[in-house]
Amino acid sequence: MSTATNRKRPATSARKTDEASHSVSTYDRFVEKSREAFERGKEKSHSAWETAMQQARQQMEAAGEFSTEQGDAFMRFLRRDLQQTGIDMRHLGKEAKVSLHPARVSAGALSSLAKVLGAAGNMLTGLSERAESVLTYHSGEITMAGTLTCSSCGKAVHLNKTSVVPVCKSCKGTTFRKGY
Repeated sequence: MSTATNRKRPATSARKTDEASHSVSTYDRFVEKSREAFERGKEKSHSAWETAMQQARQQMEAAGEFSTEQGDAFMRFLRRDLQQTGIDMRHLGKEAKVSLHPARVSAGALSSLAKVLGAAGNMLTGLSERAESVLTYHSGEITMAGTLTCSSCGKAVHLNKTSVVPVCKSCKGTTFRKGY
């Protein structure tokens, strides 16, 4: 292999790393702008989130921060991440029901809490059922911190911060499922 070829690899690798890092920070800004737009709105629903994401996307596209295609991808990623959060909350609700078993908490407080948790549980169950169909993550996509499990070999990949989904180090698989 020639010296020129040896020099190209690190430059290409460094460029890909820089591009991934830029995409991750741009995605974080998109998430923050979407959250701010959502919080400014009076309505707090799924459609309000969609509107907030559209507003953030339009602002960032107009500012030249990303292309229409990248805006589409970021919206897909944020929808998926929000749905995962719903699943996580459902899991926490189940844990709370176990932790707050009647034998552990006085009956009056538990009764009130059970009504609140029941209503929240029903809402989260609906969200999690919709989310089940979109929990597949692919190498090259961007996601927030969490644990991804390789669909091929079952190896867990722990992401401590917003990152680009990697190729599985164990089996080179490119499809993952995000878990709690």
